[in-house]
Amino acid sequence: MTSDAATATSTTRTTPPPEGPDPGQEPPALGLGVSLPPADARAKTEGTFPYAADLWAEGLLWAAVLRSPHPHARILSIDTTAAVGMPGVHAVVTHEDIPGDGSYGRRVVDRPVFATDLVRHHGEAIAAVAADHPDTARLAAAAIAVEYEVLEPVTDPEKAFAAEPLHPDGNLIRHIPLRYGDPDTVGEVIVEGLYRIGRQDPAPIGAEAGLAVPRPDGGVELYTASTDPHTDRDLAAACFGLDPERVKVVVTGVPGATGDREDPGFQIPLGLLALRTGCPVKLAATREESFLGHAHRHPTLLRYRHHADGEGRLVKVEAQILLDAGAYADSSSESLAAAVAFACGPYVVPHAFIEGWAVRTNNPPSGHVRGEGAMQVCAAYEGQMDKLAAKLGIDPVELRLRNALSTGDILPTSQTVTCPAPVAELLGELRDFPLPALPKDAPEDDWLLPGGLEGAGEPGAVRRGVGYALGMVHMLGAEGADEVSTATVRVHDGVATVICAAVETGQGFTTLARQIVQETLGVEEVHVAAVDTDQPPAGPATHGRHTWVSGGAIERAAKMVRTQLLQPLAHKFGMSTELLQIADGKITSYDGVLSTTVSEAMDGKELWATAQCRPHPTEPLDESGQGDAFVGLAFCAVRAVVDVDIELGSVRVVEMAVAQDVGRILNPSQLATRIEAGVTQGIGAALTENLRTARGVIRHPDLTGYALPTALDAPDIRIVKLIEERDVVAPFGAKPASAAPVVTSPAAVASAVRAATGRPVNRLPIRPQAAVATPRP
Repeated sequence: MTSDAATATSTTRTTPPPEGPDPGQEPPALGLGVSLPPADARAKTEGTFPYAADLWAEGLLWAAVLRSPHPHARILSIDTTAAVGMPGVHAVVTHEDIPGDGSYGRRVVDRPVFATDLVRHHGEAIAAVAADHPDTARLAAAAIAVEYEVLEPVTDPEKAFAAEPLHPDGNLIRHIPLRYGDPDTVGEVIVEGLYRIGRQDPAPIGAEAGLAVPRPDGGVELYTASTDPHTDRDLAAACFGLDPERVKVVVTGVPGATGDREDPGFQIPLGLLALRTGCPVKLAATREESFLGHAHRHPTLLRYRHHADGEGRLVKVEAQILLDAGAYADSSSESLAAAVAFACGPYVVPHAFIEGWAVRTNNPPSGHVRGEGAMQVCAAYEGQMDKLAAKLGIDPVELRLRNALSTGDILPTSQTVTCPAPVAELLGELRDFPLPALPKDAPEDDWLLPGGLEGAGEPGAVRRGVGYALGMVHMLGAEGADEVSTATVRVHDGVATVICAAVETGQGFTTLARQIVQETLGVEEVHVAAVDTDQPPAGPATHGRHTWVSGGAIERAAKMVRTQLLQPLAHKFGMSTELLQIADGKITSYDGVLSTTVSEAMDGKELWATAQCRPHPTEPLDESGQGDAFVGLAFCAVRAVVDVDIELGSVRVVEMAVAQDVGRILNPSQLATRIEAGVTQGIGAALTENLRTARGVIRHPDLTGYALPTALDAPDIRIVKLIEERDVVAPFGAKPASAAPVVTSPAAVASAVRAATGRPVNRLPIRPQAAVATPRP
């Protein structure tokens, strides 16, 4: 795919798996811009790739965790006598057995490893057991007698402001009042809306698992699918009462991650048990334990008021945004900052007044999930744009085009958009792209009614709707986060090795690392070393940061090696290294005098270099919500086509068309896959995914009660346009790929259902009763 692609790509592919090279064919292209397949693709396809759940060690013990059945309760007593006395049980640990700091948190240290005097959410850890068999460990955990005084849970975030404090830090985690422009400005036309976004779970393909192995020096090694190993190491060490150097985190295969994987609440009990028993200890969480233990997307309540002039140009946006953080802070502050900063969307708004809060409740914990903050507000502001278009009698696409943001405009945070912002072009591409055929234009057996092939729907009750949405996300961390990564590139005997603690979470980073070195050094065989905390830190795998900072560090290190390689040749031929180029494994000079291979130039030498990459600094939002808080921005436009049974309220997504601002295409195949995955996750948020609770207790914490989209739910996904306008401050000029469609797709689906039914659709996921059309007189 290229930026001027005139046709769309589909999710349906017939590409065969890679095979060995044909002697009669040209060698495969190397470097950036080609679809280099992942090195581990075959192992993952064949089921031989080692994940954390596959780990084993001699003398292995199994762990189980006792979790609270109540969302809010006072712990009166914990009796472990029965568990300790069971045959095969080697250790039982509670909060009294933690030698170090008893609390942890990747962003705010406010969450106990084990509940002490209070339980603050359903599924909170109370104790952990190590036994010689997993069934024994679970039976022993169940045998621990805990006496509770059940308390009334606070589950409504609006009531959290006046409720008794649920935590020593209080119920309010953060309040951001954004003030931009004149508060007395009033538009000719005003529309209001109330929106609710549900609790989406990251639902990774593989549930949490890990192995802790004690070390002879009194330390411990943790083998987990961590996405931020150095932070996890430091948190664990503090809880173990050890220096960080005595705790090592080794990253195993990561079975998918769309948020923070391997919550430290899974890792720390493992390490405690290994230190207590002196034996390796393994934990493989069930899906229920996974739902109970890790963080989810913030449920959000949003109130909006949009002001516009008679031509539909936005004058002022007022909004109140309330994030339900659950029991602990986690990433709520960062999520709220994104929600408030992007509350007006990718539109020019001269006056904006936004109030944002994140509060504690006794609901399940919320945290980082792809597109956090931005997804929730996108659903709301795009709902407002649809309302405004309807009230003014303006085409919804035209209304959006009249207000589209572009490079040089100013966000409501007073930050100038310096990166490419081709918002209007993205939307224009979708408007001009042909719509899919109506059911009556296709053979009946090719058309699935909403509800499925054998569903109860009637063709006469089906209405088609087309909806549009624009979304935006920020790149890297925000508000002063130190985004730095370190990488080493080593070349010997024609083989390059990359050492960087950037975790491959399925985003394709290890493939990109290989391509960067191939591009820079012309070396075909490139290996990426396994990640552990003996390496310098590279930071978390979020917001496309590894493409930017870790990829940038690898490029710089590779260029330093390139200079070491070329300098002797340049000196020999009396020319600058800038006059030499490396391509397809060959070194040539600008005038053709020099021509040799990289392997010949290496001549058995070992070359290596280490480099760092750190983007330009950002700053926290001030007391009025102002500041240059973001390194860069990425934009996406999505058009959804849906069929709705207006009698049953069932919805079938027919097609999703995407136009995206990608900066530069580094690997076409990986990019398309990332976009398609993001769209599918967005469809789940729009229609099916909601981790429901009853008075704080999770209902049906399994993949039967929590409905993920399947292959049968995935529509045709058409990638209509990928705009390659490079961000000059980003290494390679690339932008993150998957978060933007996650953010934008739910709003597009909701817009399409509105068009089909005439209903407001102000809640995600869309419930059937919200998609039943108002009866016509």
